[in-house]
Amino acid sequence: MNDAIDQLPDIPVERALLSVSDKTGIVELAQKLQASDIEILSTGGTAAKLRDAGIPVTDVSDITKFPECLDGRVKTLHPMIHGGILARPGIKEHAAALTELNIRPIQLVVVNLYPFQRAVEDKPDDLEHAVENIDIGGPAMVRAAAKNFENVCILTNPGQYEPFIAQLEQTSGKTSGSFRASLAAEAFRLTADYDASIFKKLSHNAGDTHALSIQEPMHQPLRYGENPHQPAGVYGNPEQYITCFHGKELSYNNYLDIDASLQLGADFQDTNDALCAIFKHTLPCGVALAKESREAWEKAFSTDTVSPFGGIVLFNHKLDLQTAKAVDTIFTEIILAPDFEDEALELLQKKTNRRLVRIKKWPGQEQPVIRSISGGFLKQVPDTGFESEKREIVTAKHPDEKERETLEFAWKIAKHVKSNAIVYASDRQTIGIGTGQPNRVDSSRFAVQKAKEFGHSLAGSVIASDAFFPFADGIDEAGRAGASAIIQPGGSIRDNEVIEKADQLGMSMVLTGTRHFRH
Repeated sequence: MNDAIDQLPDIPVERALLSVSDKTGIVELAQKLQASDIEILSTGGTAAKLRDAGIPVTDVSDITKFPECLDGRVKTLHPMIHGGILARPGIKEHAAALTELNIRPIQLVVVNLYPFQRAVEDKPDDLEHAVENIDIGGPAMVRAAAKNFENVCILTNPGQYEPFIAQLEQTSGKTSGSFRASLAAEAFRLTADYDASIFKKLSHNAGDTHALSIQEPMHQPLRYGENPHQPAGVYGNPEQYITCFHGKELSYNNYLDIDASLQLGADFQDTNDALCAIFKHTLPCGVALAKESREAWEKAFSTDTVSPFGGIVLFNHKLDLQTAKAVDTIFTEIILAPDFEDEALELLQKKTNRRLVRIKKWPGQEQPVIRSISGGFLKQVPDTGFESEKREIVTAKHPDEKERETLEFAWKIAKHVKSNAIVYASDRQTIGIGTGQPNRVDSSRFAVQKAKEFGHSLAGSVIASDAFFPFADGIDEAGRAGASAIIQPGGSIRDNEVIEKADQLGMSMVLTGTRHFRH
């Protein structure tokens, strides 16, 4: 602890101001204060609740000689209140001012704020409702008390009441300097988070895309980060999308893998067919669509029967027992689904080292993508959906209906594969995935090698490339492999050569005009 804080004296609590939105535990706290002969000041609903419990309360308006007004917008914003919170009685000039102005010091402030974030979540399109839940007097009192932690104790949430009561009992009605300092730090964290959430809402409504606020409350600390020597935590509210209801707590890497799979699943949320996506280290190693989840699993797993071991598996339909039995034949670290049949749960929960995650909703496009760099951050809007893209057939041969369907499937998968991304697919099933290579030809060769390794025929397959082919050699590679159709953005200065090569090989080619590069 800092020496200056250690030297702060214990301060007796003689006067307390209680004004809370969340009234959990406030009566019990006030009863302890009453038992210690501490005078209680209060406002509005808090005062009424305490009086109903038989606890004597002095209204703030009796101190200020000014009524609450403007629908409660103005209650505590008055020198008689803030002077009592901010005064430093140990300083002669402050003591003289208190006497002259007849202001009595306040040693305890108990305030929690209007639930702005909850108001936004309850009525996301109601700006007036959000604005009316912006607390003004509350943060002013919290910051004033926190600033003057030398003389004032600030409590900002019901979880702090019990430690405060224990402190009061241990020190005969006083609070220690170190205790007040720690609560002050938490108070400033609270007001910073509160202001950040208001800023986020109002800047979004104003269409401000240039400002960046990444201050989020800690959801929970994690055992470690990517490696055991790296401390880590998860922030924000991931449980609006998922809940892990079986197995160990999610790790740093688990969250990354889950997010990658959710992002892919979101791109297929409009399909009625069963989707199965298998991920390993944030990369898809097998994806398929089928009429039933069991078939989708078998097709996705057949893409690469080695990589799924220890990976995560996502389904977009309620997981049934037969599919669960099929997945249970290998070790999977995480299984995600919107729901699980009781029999499937009974089977899957037998393995305690497997995490089961229920998908509450698919992520949308509202959250920016933020990455840290040395000295700052990069921010971009998410890679949006596919509805606005063009589809231009540029070859003499046109893809048939089945090829079109599989091209669209492969194109969505390519968005989630690290560049240079090459995806071979057949009958809405990945059969070869090339990812993260320094050039597109190597990615194609890798995808072909993987397909052959697991016994897939590439004859009549389709290929998706996340970015344009800079040279015709990539088309040569696809043609030699047996692909019959290609989907890619186009935009290379050699597009004519690439298209001519596809025509020579009797392949069809679709240009989308949109790149889905994932660095």
